[in-house]
Amino acid sequence: MVLFIHGFSSHGYGSKAKALREYFTEKGVPFLAPSLSYVPELAMQTLEEIIRVCDDVKLIGSSLGGYYAVYLAEKYRLPVVLINPAVRSPETLSRMLGMAPNFYDESCFEWKESHLEMLKKYESEISDQSRVMLLVQKGDELLDYREAVEKFPDAKMIVEEGGSHGFDGIERYFDRIEAFLLS
Repeated sequence: MVLFIHGFSSHGYGSKAKALREYFTEKGVPFLAPSLSYVPELAMQTLEEIIRVCDDVKLIGSSLGGYYAVYLAEKYRLPVVLINPAVRSPETLSRMLGMAPNFYDESCFEWKESHLEMLKKYESEISDQSRVMLLVQKGDELLDYREAVEKFPDAKMIVEEGGSHGFDGIERYFDRIEAFLLS
């Protein structure tokens, strides 16, 4: 089963989640993209419960979802695809303290210092980077792609000029993502 983990303020119906769901469903591969709580401990509880009850889980994480995916990939020894991952989430998301938007329904939630402290518990390295595929675009307006490249020097890596935080044209890599995860 392929488990997609969305980013901060996002949800399981975002554009990448929809496109990946359609792709893997057409291929007959079980796919799940849950809408996770903004509270890190609750999000991680949900993800770990899914991993414990599902067979043969493969991870895809985008942005904050990439940060969570690194922790889970190491803990459960799972293959992972990281798309513009937020490798320093506690630091990066400290800029978001206060009211933050929920991109699904445009409601708001309060992002607190306590949430940053929760995130710190999930900082992790991946000991065997042969289980990692990294996709980054240099034009990411929110994150410095070089941080991910430095953190995962031995990963299978795709680094593109231009682009955005959402990873423009991600669909071009779906076949490679599938081959990496399911090989």
